[in-house]
Amino acid sequence: MNTKDFDYDLPEELIAQTPCEKRDNSRLMVVNREHTTIVHKHFYDILEYLGEGDTLTLNNTRVIPARLFGTKADTGAVIEILLLKRVQGDIWETLVKPGKKARIGAVIEFSDRLRGEIIEIKEDGNRHIQFQYDGIFEEILDELGMMPLPPYIKAKLEDRERYQTVYSKVKGSAAAPTAGLHFTEELLEEIRQKGVHIAYVTLHVGLGTFRPVKVDNVEEHKMHSEYYVLTQETADIINETKRTGNKVIAVGTTTVRTLETVAQKSYPLQESSGWTDIFIYPEYEFKVVDRMITNFHLPESTLMMLVSAFASKDFIMKAYKEAVEEKYRFFSFGDSMIIV
Repeated sequence: MNTKDFDYDLPEELIAQTPCEKRDNSRLMVVNREHTTIVHKHFYDILEYLGEGDTLTLNNTRVIPARLFGTKADTGAVIEILLLKRVQGDIWETLVKPGKKARIGAVIEFSDRLRGEIIEIKEDGNRHIQFQYDGIFEEILDELGMMPLPPYIKAKLEDRERYQTVYSKVKGSAAAPTAGLHFTEELLEEIRQKGVHIAYVTLHVGLGTFRPVKVDNVEEHKMHSEYYVLTQETADIINETKRTGNKVIAVGTTTVRTLETVAQKSYPLQESSGWTDIFIYPEYEFKVVDRMITNFHLPESTLMMLVSAFASKDFIMKAYKEAVEEKYRFFSFGDSMIIV
C-alpha cells in the first residue's frame, strides 16, 4: 500500500485559519458506508445520527500552552521550545528550534522563574529538557506559554479557549482533539436528553499527528506514541452499549485509537492506561467503534489512512473530492464529517 494513494489536491484557501463563529454551525458531511451516499448538513444536525442507548465517546484531554520562547544563557540566542510530552517529573520531551544551537548541557532561560537544561538528544532530533522553576510549573506555563497551533494556521488565535473542547479537563496535549471542537454545552445537553450515553477517554495528543508519512510503503511507517487512559466506568458503559446492540460513536481519531488500543488488550474492555502507538490503516478490523466523527485531514497523513480504514479508501477519496468542490473548510478549525 503506497502513501501516495492517500494524496489529494487541496486549494490553500480552504485551510481554515480561524474557528467557526459558533462551534456547532460548522458544516457536517454525512458519509454513509452502507449506501455509499454523501449528504451535506450542519454540525447541529448531529442528533439525527445518534440514537437512544448509543454512546458518544469523547477525548477530554486539554491542550497546554506548550510553545515557549527563551534565550540561551551563554549567548543570548533566541530559542523556541515546544513541549511534546512529560517524560518523568520535570523532564519533558521537546521540539527545539533552531536545533543546532541546542546541544546537551545548553541552558535556556525563559524568565526569572523558569529555566531548562538540555540533557538528552533523541534519534529523531527531539530534546529532553530538565526544567527548574520557582513556583508551580503549570501556573508558570499558563503565564509564559503560547497555544501550539498547527503550522498551517497563520492567523492569530484571539481566544485560547477556541482551541479547547468545551469538555476538556485533563491537561497534557500539544494539540487539540479537533473533532470535538464543534460541540457546545447546549448540544451535549440535547444529546443527553435524547438518551445517548456520554463517555470519556483521555489521550494526550502529540505533534506526531501533524508529521507526514515519509516512507513510500505505508506498512513501514513508525507511529508516534501517545499516553492514554480509559477508566472502568467508560469501559462498562461501552461494553453495555455493545451488548445491547447499540452504537459506539467515537469523536475524533484520538478516541478511535484509544478504544481500539484497549480492545486489542482485552475485549470486552477493561480499565487501561499507558502508551499507544497503534497504527490503523486499510484492512484493519475495528472491534469497538461503530461510527466516527472526524475533521478533514492532511493529505498522506496517518489520519487519512485511519478514516480510509473505517470507510474505504476509494469512498473517502471521493468524499474529499466532493468536500473540495463544495468548499468545505479543512483541518483543525475546519468542518466535520460523520462516517455512519
